[in-house]
Amino acid sequence: MKSSEAAIVSAYTGYLVGDFSLMHEYCEKILGRPIWTHQFPELRDEIREKSKDDFVGMEVDDED
Repeated sequence: MKSSEAAIVSAYTGYLVGDFSLMHEYCEKILGRPIWTHQFPELRDEIREKSKDDFVGMEVDDED
């Protein structure tokens, strides 16, 4: 999984995968504004909604 994909998964699911700072940066990008860390719980639904298309659009690599 690429770090950009980990940021998407983290934003959509609420479970941190990978680096927090990359997920934080991704969330700020999709919301179009700065986010303080204490704001994440109250922005949970908005982050999930805004990251849904990126999450669903992730490609599956069938190589095991």
